[in-house]
Amino acid sequence: MKTTFKKLFTFALAMSVVALFAQEKKSSHILITNVKVWDGTSENLIDADVLIKDNLISEVKKGIKAPKDIITIDGKGGTLMPGLIEGHGHLQMNGTSISDIENNRNWEELAVRSVVNAENALMSGFTSWRDAGGMGAGLKKTIDAGLVNGPRIYPSGGFIGPTGSHADFRNLTTPNETFNGPQSSGGRLGMSITADGISDIKAAVRQNFMQGASQVKIMSSGGVVSQFDPWQLDAYSAEEIRAAVETAEAYGSYVLSHAYSKKSIIRCLENGVKTIEHCFMFDGDVAALMEEKGAYMTTNMQAFSPALSQVSAISASKSSARKAESAQLAFENYVENVKKHRPKLGFQGDCVGMPEACNKQNDHQIYLGANFFGNHYYLKALTSVNGEILKLSGEVMDPYPDGKLGVIETGAYADLLIVDGNPLTNIELIGGNEKWFDAPVRDGIKGMKLIMKDGKIYKNTL
Repeated sequence: MKTTFKKLFTFALAMSVVALFAQEKKSSHILITNVKVWDGTSENLIDADVLIKDNLISEVKKGIKAPKDIITIDGKGGTLMPGLIEGHGHLQMNGTSISDIENNRNWEELAVRSVVNAENALMSGFTSWRDAGGMGAGLKKTIDAGLVNGPRIYPSGGFIGPTGSHADFRNLTTPNETFNGPQSSGGRLGMSITADGISDIKAAVRQNFMQGASQVKIMSSGGVVSQFDPWQLDAYSAEEIRAAVETAEAYGSYVLSHAYSKKSIIRCLENGVKTIEHCFMFDGDVAALMEEKGAYMTTNMQAFSPALSQVSAISASKSSARKAESAQLAFENYVENVKKHRPKLGFQGDCVGMPEACNKQNDHQIYLGANFFGNHYYLKALTSVNGEILKLSGEVMDPYPDGKLGVIETGAYADLLIVDGNPLTNIELIGGNEKWFDAPVRDGIKGMKLIMKDGKIYKNTL
């Protein structure tokens, strides 16, 4: 009798667990109706409903027959579009300059401020974010765990560059017993890695992947806001670039490279770099090589704004101001060359700072990119092209492998926006602003009525 009772009790308990598990695993559905759809690639809007199952798009067509007990969102005639994607951001680089980060901010301040930046990014419509150096996977893991709000993050780990490069955060008085960047605050925090020579570069790439990077970034030319290097510097040799690429490819991933000069850009492309960051000396030769190699580029459009000199990281340093002036002269053909060759261009915010400053900067360059190249081309840069770039991290290192990014199609992640109008004709709907420093401080974007990431709604003012 006792044995029979025990068996019945065990069976009942097992069935209860199965029932509870089935209840927890029950799929959720959301149907979005009464919208025009821009899918991330097309030149026109279409009439369609969109069905979301859990965190993926299940159907895109008119007149979807929805399951019972479904949540329905009436788009009220707005445009449903993919969430925006940042192709080159720095959530943890949140001081006013590299010098400020190096000398005035400790790890806890930078970390807490990065949480503020992440939430601001999401509420500005950025549902995915490739962090192009300056942090590992800590913030990403915290967002994925649901502890704070923010975009999907593809982290690149610490910047990798040689001594005295754009990745070297030291001051002239920083202890230098080993001739190595980790003596800097940025180095100790894992924000930058000084790597001279092939063996050090390979070790740095491996270190970043160990820390959770999905791809890695090298500094193959000089910069404007860094202290020791002219922007014309070709910092890494072909052999050193190839060492980084071969190591990243061993993980199934890729290398992105900061590159200004044409020589550096060509050298990177010839040696396997998949995305060129900034790429200011883009021309017909670069365009042909990019197409041959299946490569991409991302460019920070504020570099072509008359107000560039007002950026605090530039205006605070006479050296940086002089470098910025010479760079703008050297890069004067960039816009016309992009118009002519139409490369695979991804949006790049590249802001160093906090929400008020970064919102103004990113809104301004969204306006500039659309004004230079047309809304359709630049909207693709903000969505589908950057979605392709994020997926270069490969099947193994991609932290979000289950769906496409930056498009509205069956099987893509449900990262979506509804805006009150047509972004193909009005870029202000996603924040575009002709003003930069004199733009008013904003709290969110008025024309952005709904923000959804991974099937979860973060804003809905419909």
